[in-house]
Amino acid sequence: MRIIDRVVLILIGFFSLNGTVVAQQNAHFSQYMFNSLALNPAYAGSRNVVAATALYRNQWVGVEGAPKTTTFTMDAPLSNDRIGLGFQVGSDKIGITRSANFVLSGAYKIPINDGSLSFGLQGSLNNYHAGFSTVNPDPAGPIPDQAFTADVNKTLYNFGSGIYYSSERFYSGFSVLDFIPNRLNTDSIGVDDITARQRAHAYFATGYVFPVGMDFNLKTSVLLKGVMGAPIQADLNATLWIKEVIAIGAEYRTGADISALMELRLTPQIRIGYAYDKSISSLRNYNSGSHEFMLRYEFSFDRSRTLSPRYF
Repeated sequence: MRIIDRVVLILIGFFSLNGTVVAQQNAHFSQYMFNSLALNPAYAGSRNVVAATALYRNQWVGVEGAPKTTTFTMDAPLSNDRIGLGFQVGSDKIGITRSANFVLSGAYKIPINDGSLSFGLQGSLNNYHAGFSTVNPDPAGPIPDQAFTADVNKTLYNFGSGIYYSSERFYSGFSVLDFIPNRLNTDSIGVDDITARQRAHAYFATGYVFPVGMDFNLKTSVLLKGVMGAPIQADLNATLWIKEVIAIGAEYRTGADISALMELRLTPQIRIGYAYDKSISSLRNYNSGSHEFMLRYEFSFDRSRTLSPRYF
């Protein structure tokens, strides 16, 4: 194992328990616009179709213990499109830690002129495991501290809320997830001054589609992410749609990555997407980039209803 890999593994485990160090705890995606339900429960049912989306992200390829994240979301409108319901299942593995989550979301939508305003709530269940017994910072040295010998395995419950407005070419939303500061570590590690907790995460997202000629549309979006004790991070995205069939774009994540994106609308029901991230931080010397894949399917149960292209 290379030195940098060993450092990443140990630091990830340490940060997951150290209450004085706070960072972004929730997984992030470059194609966040296809993972909106995971960021904002008010998004449920907003597309007025039954939609299922799968995303997989393999981050920092070449670094042992780097994040690998998978999510599957599905949402649908009910009651004449006034109510939306959705669920999410996902897994996240980072170094010696792994988590699996299940989330239920509900939204109520109010029509406003050419758009709609939704209010949403979600409840989540997360199983968190940290395998500290597998870590030995120095195999040739003394026995590791007790903090690195006691595994953590906990099931956590939490909730969040959000608001979301969308029209044909514009959207904006704000949400706060993980309100309850659940404790991640346990007393069994025997270290009194280490307390790790889930932290509330705030998200603000907005975007607009600019028509550029007859066959082109420029889709722009911004995502701001904040958690107590850590700097606000911004994702800035621009994607050019060609004949509403294929899209190419780029993204900048402040202080972290630049990305190239591609999306293809294979049929009115099926979309696929890919993103490649290149680190611009010091991590660029130790990895060959990050890969992200997306698949979306929109169900059409009413044959008399045509699935028109939706940007958000």
